[in-house]
Amino acid sequence: MTTLCDGGVSEQHDLRAKMQYPLKRYVARIGESGPGNLTFRVPAVRRASRLPSQVGEKLAALRCALDSKLAERPEFRPEIQGLRALAVCLVVLYHVWLGRVSGGVDVFFVLTGFFITGSLLRAARGGSVALHQVWARVVKRLFPAALFVLGAIIAAGILVLPESRWQQSIAEVMASAVYLENWRLAADSADYFAQHNEASVVQHFWSLSIQGQFYVVWPLLVVAMACAAKRLRVSLPLQVLFALTAAFVSSLLWSVRCTAADQRAAYFNSFTRVWEFAFGGLLVFVSAALTLPRWSRIVLGWAAIAALVLCGLVLRVSSQFPGYVALWPTTCAAVIVVAGRSGSRYGADRLLGSRLLRYVGDISYPLYLWHWPVLVFALILWDRQELGLLGGAAVIATSLLLSVLTHRFVERPAQSATGAVARVGFYRFGAVALACVLLAAQCWQLIGARKTTDLAVAARDAEHPGALALESSPEDLSSPGVPVPSMVSLSKDFAGSDKFDCAKSAQRPELDVCVLRSSEHEHPQLRLAVVGDSHVTQFVPALEPIVRERHWELTVIGKGACPFSTASETVAGDASCVRHNAEAVEEVLATRPDAVLTNGTRDARAGPAEQTPQGFVDVWNRLHEAGIRILAVRDNPRFSFSPARCVESRGRNAPTCGAPRASVLKAVPPYFTMPNVPPNVSFLDFSDYICAHDFCPPIVGNVYVYMDDNHLSGTYVSTMSPIMGSMIDAALAEQH
Repeated sequence: MTTLCDGGVSEQHDLRAKMQYPLKRYVARIGESGPGNLTFRVPAVRRASRLPSQVGEKLAALRCALDSKLAERPEFRPEIQGLRALAVCLVVLYHVWLGRVSGGVDVFFVLTGFFITGSLLRAARGGSVALHQVWARVVKRLFPAALFVLGAIIAAGILVLPESRWQQSIAEVMASAVYLENWRLAADSADYFAQHNEASVVQHFWSLSIQGQFYVVWPLLVVAMACAAKRLRVSLPLQVLFALTAAFVSSLLWSVRCTAADQRAAYFNSFTRVWEFAFGGLLVFVSAALTLPRWSRIVLGWAAIAALVLCGLVLRVSSQFPGYVALWPTTCAAVIVVAGRSGSRYGADRLLGSRLLRYVGDISYPLYLWHWPVLVFALILWDRQELGLLGGAAVIATSLLLSVLTHRFVERPAQSATGAVARVGFYRFGAVALACVLLAAQCWQLIGARKTTDLAVAARDAEHPGALALESSPEDLSSPGVPVPSMVSLSKDFAGSDKFDCAKSAQRPELDVCVLRSSEHEHPQLRLAVVGDSHVTQFVPALEPIVRERHWELTVIGKGACPFSTASETVAGDASCVRHNAEAVEEVLATRPDAVLTNGTRDARAGPAEQTPQGFVDVWNRLHEAGIRILAVRDNPRFSFSPARCVESRGRNAPTCGAPRASVLKAVPPYFTMPNVPPNVSFLDFSDYICAHDFCPPIVGNVYVYMDDNHLSGTYVSTMSPIMGSMIDAALAEQH
């Protein structure tokens, strides 16, 4: 193909000049050159777009430079391979020894955008963009190693992972296999009970998921722009330049806004990361138009390397990204790409292009895949929070060994496949391998479900009295049986309202109201409303049988981390909580239940620092004026660790898995010293049915007391039903 650039106007003398077909003919038929073929032909643009002369000349010059650059045969750039090595080394070292995020992943995003944009523009310049070939290369590059590692994680997870982490790990393995792990983690960040999940063995797949989504969407957009090129009379490179610029600006602004509003959710959001890929795409144009002198290449190269290495030390990446702060590592990567080869023995490219770093760059993908699960499994097997120098070295050495083997026996055979095997075989391979991974994950899930079912049946016998054991023999809580629920299901064993009739309030559409009635045709003997945060709604399993047996009506109005108060007690300044409680008060006053069960004390920390905030009392006074009785529940003790997981790793008799009662509960509840408590309030204190006389154990009556570090398990709460019924009866009788 010959391209002539004269006076800023490009005339292309090739076969594309003859390809003036209707738009529908731009798409070659599937199967034209074999199964799975999907080729989009790029029309020639006969005249330039109408732009101001100076802008038009500059764009034409840029287009000419880019066209010349794309006309060259793609060459291997060892300094970029070294940049890959540097990025993955930063990721691994920061994870293993520093427990921090380095910014290395952002470098990969930039490089991904740079390479795929250049590849697509080069293909378009040749007359067509063959999507089947683009995606076949992606499958060949990414699937073999990723699915192999996921399969190994499933096998090791069954043997090594504590059962308490199975459910989370299974769900995330399946999300990772279909490149949706980032959205799974973003959803967990908004889930009250998933916010404190431990990092799973596949959490690092979040970045690979975003990359996979980009590999699908960006080629489609380029093809769409190619098909519109003739109608818009704008060259494809110019359209791509405009699209990348718009994506960079809009995504960066959105990233800044989302990071300020909810950093954890923004961190895993694909849309807040688009600008990093767009940045890489823009480098294709910058590197074509910009020629730097040797001295600046040397200076910029070393400065960028130094800044990139320091990024994770200076910035708190895990809590500040991906807003404008992420410009630091992405700009470093961009500078190294643009600086390119310095041609000097003192240039940074001499280091990056060294044989060692080039090889590490070759194995960077499997090294990234392996280092995180090896780290997580090591922490579990050695029962540590940190590895130390020698432990970290062992993890890195193991990861390197697995990476070398994966590169040699998985990646290289896959990448060396050619012809029909590369195009069609890898589609089939990808589908079969993906199905195998998902099937293995389902088998893992079935193993966990079987354990859960067996223990659920066992929970009904006399060996699992739960809270009733404290009522009958509070000093002897030992039992030889297997505690329930299963550790597989414990993290989800919370009192939900999934059996209730839930709907939006008619007068207050932002308020969720869930109702349980013993019969639709009977007038309830008592109407009880549970209003508050999860430390009140957790008692629903104990109330449910009472409601059914006594023909009551139970209404639940709950919001996580938002106790029933006139202020935001748990999260300072949470306007949504204040608004929710104001609407809850209005709903209670409008429906006028016979009694309201709500928070009596609260404590956001482990230790005997519970209090009864004035906001609680203010709400009680409002309901007192309406003649509504209050049943205020004392908060349960909180821990700085999960007692159940402590038992799982150290045994049920380990004294460190519980706590002395005096260390987590005040001797006298704070509401007894609170002034201005209205007479309509009765206090319910279940502390004697959660803790023994001087100790709060992790297991009572062969039932795990806690599902996490501060919420009672639904199974344990259900054993409190007779106790709760008696205490409610006594409280209501006292108020008459």
